Amino acid sequence: MRAIQMTEFGGPEVLTLAELPRPDPGPGEVLIRVARAGLNFADTHTRTNSYVRKATLPLVPGGEVAGVREDTGERVVALVGDGGYAEYAIAPQELVFAIPDELDDGAALAIVIQGLTAWHLYRTAARVAGGESVVVHSGAGGVGSLAVQLGHSLGAGRVIASASSADKRALALELGADVAIDSSAENLQQRLLDANDGRGVDVVFDMAGGAVFDASYAALAHFGRIVVCGIASQEPNEVRTGSLLRHSRSVVGFYLFHCLERPALVADALSDLFARAVRGELRTIIGGTYPLERAAQAHIDLRERRTTGKLLLDPAA
Repeated sequence: MRAIQMTEFGGPEVLTLAELPRPDPGPGEVLIRVARAGLNFADTHTRTNSYVRKATLPLVPGGEVAGVREDTGERVVALVGDGGYAEYAIAPQELVFAIPDELDDGAALAIVIQGLTAWHLYRTAARVAGGESVVVHSGAGGVGSLAVQLGHSLGAGRVIASASSADKRALALELGADVAIDSSAENLQQRLLDANDGRGVDVVFDMAGGAVFDASYAALAHFGRIVVCGIASQEPNEVRTGSLLRHSRSVVGFYLFHCLERPALVADALSDLFARAVRGELRTIIGGTYPLERAAQAHIDLRERRTTGKLLLDPAA
């Protein structure tokens, strides 16, 4: 089968097309003929072995696929851990989910990791209460575009999106943000306060880290929470316990794959998200579909913020 294989860590050039044996499923596993593989920002960290979960070489990257079960012919989407950038992939039975007939493969993939992340940011990590203000950084990205749409229905009073360009901010507003601001770190704290009528914000979903985290933390209201769900800048932050105490603020970490330890957290949320998409309440944004051999270019475009929404690989192209 055709697959993208890494034999070393490094830049996009380490993503090379290879011919590999088709994997054989073991007990409790499902073999899937991949129609589309999803790309995630985390994949770019895996490529350099700087992700939360360390990788082992050689590696076929890619944590999610949509396609057809070889045993039943059913259309499914699945969390595979790795091995997704290929014509065939193996997934644990409990992490394989039927795709509703009304959704295409791209929509299902946009919902699986990004949608589950957005849903759990509200419900599990921040526990957003009715009427609270919520800041969604990268509001036109894969997670952000879904988090913006879910905001009001999951309790947010005011949804404030940030994005790096006027076009992306316009998209965030179209998707339901009440305000969209420039995401650059300079003067970000004041822009966040201005966007919330001069008041501190209740909740921030931060995928960037670094200076964006610091400005967002400083803009929190008393009892405000900032949820760290990514560190795109790869810049670490420090928060002093005295600051937490003086301002009654919280810093929360969220890593979606910890939800896999509690399968109900995945199945219940995914069922809700699929139902919303079928009803037309949740719009998925597909930012581009790349041939398998252009996985390196997809990583470049993703890292350089040239895209919006979800990126896909087509193993057959």
